[in-house]
Amino acid sequence: MSSATEHHDPNCLVTGNPTFESITESVSCIPESRTPLAWKIMFSISASLALGLFCLIGYLFWEGVGVWGLNNPVGWGWAIVNFVFWVGIGHAGTLISAILFLLRQRWRTAINRFAEGMTIFAVICALIFPTIHVGRAWVIHWTLPIPNQMGVWPNFRSPLLWDSFAVGTYFICSFLFWYVGLIPDLATLRDRAKTRIRKIIYGLFSLGWRGGNRQWRHYELTYLILAGISTPLVLSVHSIVSTDFATAQVPGWHTTIFPPYFVAGAIFSGFAMVMTLSLIARKVFNLTHIITKKVLERMNMIMLLTGMMVGYAYSMEFFIAWYSGNIYEQFAFVNRAFGPYAWAYWIMISCNVLVPQIFWFKKLRNHLVVMFIASIFINIGMWFERFVIVVTLARDFLPAAWDYYSPTWHDIGLLIGSFGLFFTLFLLFMRFLPIVAMSEVKGILPQADPHKSGEHHG
Repeated sequence: MSSATEHHDPNCLVTGNPTFESITESVSCIPESRTPLAWKIMFSISASLALGLFCLIGYLFWEGVGVWGLNNPVGWGWAIVNFVFWVGIGHAGTLISAILFLLRQRWRTAINRFAEGMTIFAVICALIFPTIHVGRAWVIHWTLPIPNQMGVWPNFRSPLLWDSFAVGTYFICSFLFWYVGLIPDLATLRDRAKTRIRKIIYGLFSLGWRGGNRQWRHYELTYLILAGISTPLVLSVHSIVSTDFATAQVPGWHTTIFPPYFVAGAIFSGFAMVMTLSLIARKVFNLTHIITKKVLERMNMIMLLTGMMVGYAYSMEFFIAWYSGNIYEQFAFVNRAFGPYAWAYWIMISCNVLVPQIFWFKKLRNHLVVMFIASIFINIGMWFERFVIVVTLARDFLPAAWDYYSPTWHDIGLLIGSFGLFFTLFLLFMRFLPIVAMSEVKGILPQADPHKSGEHHG
């Protein structure tokens, strides 16, 4: 294959006819260069918001959950809304890394590294909210699967214990998957390091990687095993989170559609966040030849698919409520669409069902500004989906107990602070670690294929 043919190959996922050396240089120069002023400004803002988050948590421990807008019918509020939202954000990382890896989808290599990082940081943000929501956070260890011969502390029928199993396992597997994939690239940064401290740190975390044949065989087998372990977690973790709701007798929650509905929504919102971050990264770090429009277009196709699945779930909820003949179920969904929280419901429908429909059109599917705006609206809509599920309980079985839920300044501050923590961790990741999997991108280059001619591309 000639150089010109490679450059114009419509199936080439990396543009610009790159070499192995140019890929290494493009990615490695990001953590090796001087800290940009824009990064310092963004980090200062996000770190300030993260600090505000921990101050608000301290104030919560001092005053109690009464500082939130909770009332008698709405006992969960924004804490659980934020928890489900952040767990959902983390799902795209595992999907891109594990499932698409097992399906041999080569386009994942451009975005899998920071999708995996996003998973870790989103789960950290998610774990904060059930921890502080229990009220007595100093006994949160009661929810852990500690030895229980006397049956004194943990309640093994509690959804809190399910979340400890599910989210804890998900975090550990996702972290191992992310770290194992980093090892060859950390060794590259170690070998390129100009200062002794960087060489020591990168050398420590690269675990003595030298790139020998035996190391590559062990690495690929380990990566494959972790991908196989992580794949069922995409389905199981958010299914367990959904059963926090679905095991209740509350109208609107007591439904078997919740597990697949929550999983589709999690992948939907996760891909939207990956899209937002990848568009910023490719522009700021000049990675347009690696994170190409072909990669972004395929992400848009997945968002269109999962968006339609979510829309189908919304319609099925109304159908099942009508078909069941249960007046309480029927009222719950009519109340969602036309009750006091109708504004939140229609924001959800507009962002999650209508906005993704623009991706039917190839021109809009490849328009960077349209992608960015759509990804922002999709995540807004997915947050409102969790809000609608939790907060519409303000009208339950007993009309005398009906009330209107309104968040307090503390609720709003915790949500903003969680975004601050997320972006603080993500900015640190971008500054000190390779945000693109160099070894995997090199593996999809034409010159990496031993069955193709043209070894002069080296």
